[in-house]
Parts: sequence; structure tokens; C-alpha cells
Amino acid sequence: MTETAAPDPTLLRKQVRQWIAENRPAKPDFLEPENFMFVETDEQFEYLKSWQQKLYEAGYLGMDWPTEYGGGGYPPGTQNVVAHELSRAGTPALLNIIGLQWAGPVILQFGTDAQKRRMLRPILSAEEIWCQGFSEPGAGSDLASASTRADDNGNGWRVNGHKVWTTLGRFSRWMILLARSEPAAAKYDGLSFFLFPMDVPGVDVQPLIKITGEGGFNQVIFSDAQMPRDALLGQVGQGWPIAMATLTFERGAAEGTGAGSGGTTPGIGVAQVVELAKRASRNGSPAVRDPILRDRLADMWIRETASGFARRRTAVPALVSDRPFAIPLMSKAVGSEYVQQLADLACRILGPDAALWLGDPDAPDGAGWPHAYMNSFASTIGGGTSQIQRNILGERVLGLPKSK
Repeated sequence: MTETAAPDPTLLRKQVRQWIAENRPAKPDFLEPENFMFVETDEQFEYLKSWQQKLYEAGYLGMDWPTEYGGGGYPPGTQNVVAHELSRAGTPALLNIIGLQWAGPVILQFGTDAQKRRMLRPILSAEEIWCQGFSEPGAGSDLASASTRADDNGNGWRVNGHKVWTTLGRFSRWMILLARSEPAAAKYDGLSFFLFPMDVPGVDVQPLIKITGEGGFNQVIFSDAQMPRDALLGQVGQGWPIAMATLTFERGAAEGTGAGSGGTTPGIGVAQVVELAKRASRNGSPAVRDPILRDRLADMWIRETASGFARRRTAVPALVSDRPFAIPLMSKAVGSEYVQQLADLACRILGPDAALWLGDPDAPDGAGWPHAYMNSFASTIGGGTSQIQRNILGERVLGLPKSK
């Protein structure tokens, strides 16, 4: 594997900014998804797919991945420069995040050369979309209790079971699947990790309707669904450590994702809520003059600024050498809760107008704030609840005893 010389970060930033200015798509005439979790319609899907393909064709995805698998071959961390510029510019979300940030990195780490050559390039180009088959209705946050079965039938693997909260399930060609392949083995030893083809018979994808009234999530029911022998990633019984490696990529605690770290969508920030407070009214005056609201806004600004400095600390080894995974593992819980609390504050600023919903011509900002608040629960629950994240930080970063 040949590594391409690292580009000058300053020059790369300048090039990316110019490219974004010339190539970013126009705002659609339908609701643009805040991120990949909220893609419901075919037109939303095609809009974001086209954007990802354009980025890849320009050479701005998979920059850290080997050239023989469709990447740029640059040193680790190069993709982060692009990710930060995309976030700063508020470009559309990337569609194939599960492929770019979870499936791709673990295939690079554990896959055979044949699996890498078959799977990785279509992830980057969005030709093949990925979903995740981890959560189950009966397992809750105890991932190791997964009961979906993958039985070796001599010709491959026969899958039976039920997965839930499957983002992009109906659009996906592949699923990273954690399934119990050895039911007699110990809880953590009986799991295997598979690259499951979603287009085989025996796969029923059913939409789940969120509190917003929209889709986006799905459940997947397997009934004697057959996958080939080479669907296995790694070794039989290695599912748990591979799943844990996947989660380190998902939670931003490891380098090597095709989209980089630092965010690829603008999200919401305190500056937007300050502008809202200037426009909204409170007791006959602009809401921004209310001392209690000003105090809340200042607090959120402090938290936003502190999070930004924390991310910058990760680039200085001497500042994080004692606990190198602390900030990346913390970022998921802190970031998701920050967005939720900021959207909540925006709704409080709106007052009764926060009850106006999508499609109401009188709804401020198109009801974007109550919509963002409702959707924020997907992030504080998905990928491990905030409570689970705190347990991980306490046990694995701080070395505290396991919770009862």
C-alpha cells in the first residue's frame, strides 16, 4: 500500500472552500434532512446521494483510505480537514454515514482483501448504501444479548430474527449484522459479525413512525434469509470485539472514517438561537433583552466554545496522552445533549409559536426549531443512550467500578 504525501492543510482548506462555493447544490423545494437518520422520501434520498457522489468524484471522500480500495491514500487525519470545511459551510448531510464511518473502517481493519475490493469503493461513491443491524426489540441497551440467529447450513448462513431502529433500511444494499452464530457458547463468545446482503429473499423491512409523524427508522425481520459463506467478517465468534471496534468509529474515538471527524452537517449553534431571540418578542420587547434568556444563551455559548476547544485539544498529544479516548467518547453524549438543550431553548424563546408545526405558514423558521427538538432524541438514544455513554466514560476512561 502506497501512501500519498500529505497535502498542505491551509492549501487544502482553501481548495475545499472554493470547491464548495462552486458546487454546493441549491436548497431543495422539499424538507432537507438534518442528517442521514431523517431520510424518508425518495427525493430526499436522491438529493443527498447526488451530493455525496459529487464529493467523491472531486476526491473529497475517503481521503485516508488506500488507493487500491477507492480512497485517496493520504495520511490519517487528512479527511478531517474536509469534514471541518463541510461543517463550517453548512453543506447538505452525507447520506452513507453508516458505510463511511462504521462499516468501511471495520472492513478495512478486519476484512479480507476480496471484501475490501468489493465493498469499499461503492461505499464512498454512494452506489451501495449501508445500514446497521445491532439493536433488537428484546435486547435494549444490552447489545451482547442479541438473539438474532445466523446458522451455518453448509452452503452459507441462514438468518432468523428481528432488528430495530434500522436507519436507511429500505434504501440499503448491505447491513453490518451482529448475530448469534453459536448459541451454546458464552454470551460474548457466541456472536459473529456479518456483511449481510439486504436484497435476498426472507428480508422484510418495515417503517417505524417517529414522534414527528415521519419515517426514517425501520425494523427488519429475517425469515430464513440466506447469506453466503464469505459474508462473515473476521472469524466465527469474533462478533463482539468487531462490534466494539465499530462503536469506537461510530462514537468518534478512532481515526479512519471515510467522512472524517468533526461533523459533516451544520447542525444548530448558539448564534442561530441568538438571532431567533432578536426576532422573537417577550413582554413587548425583543426576547434577547430578557435577562434570564440572556443568561441561558451565555451558558450555551460557553458550552459550545468549550466543546470546540476540547476538539482542538485532541490534535495535541501531550494534552490528551493520559486519557486519549476521553474527549472522543465524551463528544457523542455532550454534542447530542447540547443540540437537544439548544433546540429546547429556541422553543422556549418562541413560546406558543413553538406549537406550530411543519407546513403551517405562520410557523417561525418553518417550524424548524420544534422539529429539531423532536428529532434530537434520536441522537441522545441512538448509538448508545446518554446513560450508557456515561457508564462507558466512567468504566473505560476513568476506571471506576462497573455500575450495578
